[in-house]
Amino acid sequence: MAARPIWKGQLRLSLVSIPVEVYSATKSSAKIRFRQIHEPSGKPIRYEKTVPGMGPVDRDEIVKGFEYDDDSYILLDPDEIDAIKLETKKTMEIVQFVEQGEIPPIYFNKPYYITPADELAEDAYRVVRDALRDSSRTGLCQITMRGKEYLAAIRPCGDGLLMETLHYEEEIREAEPMFSSVGDAEPDAELLDVATSLIDRKTAPFDASAFTNSYEEALRALIDRKLKNKSTRRVESEDAEPRPRGDNVVDLMSALKESLDEAEPGKARGKRSSGSSSKASSRSKSSSKGGTKSSRSSGSQKKKSA
Repeated sequence: MAARPIWKGQLRLSLVSIPVEVYSATKSSAKIRFRQIHEPSGKPIRYEKTVPGMGPVDRDEIVKGFEYDDDSYILLDPDEIDAIKLETKKTMEIVQFVEQGEIPPIYFNKPYYITPADELAEDAYRVVRDALRDSSRTGLCQITMRGKEYLAAIRPCGDGLLMETLHYEEEIREAEPMFSSVGDAEPDAELLDVATSLIDRKTAPFDASAFTNSYEEALRALIDRKLKNKSTRRVESEDAEPRPRGDNVVDLMSALKESLDEAEPGKARGKRSSGSSSKASSRSKSSSKGGTKSSRSSGSQKKKSA
């Protein structure tokens, strides 16, 4: 089955907008998943929402509660939560660049592929990709998906671009308390030398195919054996419940040069409020149908001067 994009919109670098699509870079289908089965009847187990002393309750009677103290909650209606959900913006703007390798690995969350939406977007896409590669930089942006705003890093990946969502600072647990029991004494020099030699001896280029999930492989082998064995217990469930074109690059050079002029030191830039978005005015200089939009846009965080 062909992969489906989870987000479609514009990748914006100052005045240059590129129609792109975002795809998950990982496959959930690679993992074996089980359902719980009631063995005597052969029917799948279902879970009901219940209240102690009352039994099952209707879904429309359920609201979300935040526990602010032990067994004490404030209640939030679904409408209140829906009211603050962010609309899925159709633009992710690169607002800052950092050196490759500058972001600590602990911040990386989930990888996605960014692809040009069509052939007309490929020229600008390649320019951004190669500029990031030549400068050894990673772009930072914020993207809204499924009603939530994510911080993300964009960097070259082979012939394309890789976007990795990042944890926000408040989501990271401080490391210092975790290692507080580790003493500051210097290790034995001879032992350190042996350990360093061992590391050097086992150093080799990374090859993901050299590593396999032994448990997953054994599980698949077990399932295959049981499928081939005619005496394997089987049940037939009666569970019928359903399971759950871009614009052409018209004047890319002009847009890039104008962006560079605007980024010169000394030119004031206003503060950008998180989540705000103003519609960009088209700056296309060509009459070609559907040129890549060169526009000014409010970012979702403060921009740094180049």
